[in-house]
Amino acid sequence: MQFSISSSPHQSGQQSVTRVMGLVLLALVPGTLAMFWYFGWGPIINLGIATATAVAAEAAVLHLRGRAIGVTLIDLSAVVTAWLLALALPPLLPWWQTAMGSVFAIVVVKQLFGGIGHNPFNPAMAGYVLLLVSFPVTMTRWLPPDVVSGSALSLADSLHIIFSGTPPLGQTWDAISSATPLDQMRTELSQNRMIGEIRQSPLWGDFGGRGWEWIGNWYLLGGLFLIWRRVIGWRIPASMLAGLVLIAGLFWAIDPDTHPFPAFHLFSGGAILGAFFIATDPVSASTTPRGQLIYGALIGLLVFVIRTWGGYPDAVAFAVLLMNMAAPTIDHYTQPRIFGQRGRGDA
Repeated sequence: MQFSISSSPHQSGQQSVTRVMGLVLLALVPGTLAMFWYFGWGPIINLGIATATAVAAEAAVLHLRGRAIGVTLIDLSAVVTAWLLALALPPLLPWWQTAMGSVFAIVVVKQLFGGIGHNPFNPAMAGYVLLLVSFPVTMTRWLPPDVVSGSALSLADSLHIIFSGTPPLGQTWDAISSATPLDQMRTELSQNRMIGEIRQSPLWGDFGGRGWEWIGNWYLLGGLFLIWRRVIGWRIPASMLAGLVLIAGLFWAIDPDTHPFPAFHLFSGGAILGAFFIATDPVSASTTPRGQLIYGALIGLLVFVIRTWGGYPDAVAFAVLLMNMAAPTIDHYTQPRIFGQRGRGDA
């Protein structure tokens, strides 16, 4: 009788790259729909531009490298990168800037380092930072949420602005754009206004920005879904959000007139999206159990520091990229003890 002999592992896991990326995309759907509800067609148009550009750029690089195109594209990693980048961008960003950020994320940050599994930085956040540093005016030109403005731009107006770079006839940028809650908080605090005065603005909800609070809640729901399906672990999101809340709570307790309530930091920008979908990137994040707790907590600390004293109000991208550089060192010093290896305190 002849038996089939195969090498280990003899039991394969159910998770494939395509399945994992598909679950991430599914978890992003509630937050994406919330973005559409509050900001209109802009985020959806950005999503289409970023996705088409990312897939085309990855196919082109794979062709130049002599690699199989279909096998790589089907893993959906380029789509996930494009989706995360698009959600972080202002709704009316010129199309060519969205395309530039997407190409940079895929070609420079991902493929030039060897492709999926080899990138030292989060590609979506690297693309976002490139655009923010290069085009600070357009990258800070956000729409007010529909619950504040009372009306959303039509699909035709959104397409006109994104592809022409000019507001609709008879309107100005000041009439259709607005500062984000984080921008307004930072600007008005620099003018020596108190938190109570700043919160009189129609931009504010119960904890953070109106509209932004619900967007954060839907991202939270998607993140919990990923933890439930074991796509991501709980350590990085929990430690990042806990680190942000603890440091923000400390400063709020010391001076509540000049430091907002900790929930403001969670529900006014990209903190929840960053905690569950960006900081948890399995390639560029820390991988050891203790290291993930340290990694996440330091991202939360950096988000608060940059938001409070830095030049960029929503600091998630910068905090994640800085900790991407530190992740290998954190992993080196937090390796779990090998079974059977004697520790320092053992007899």
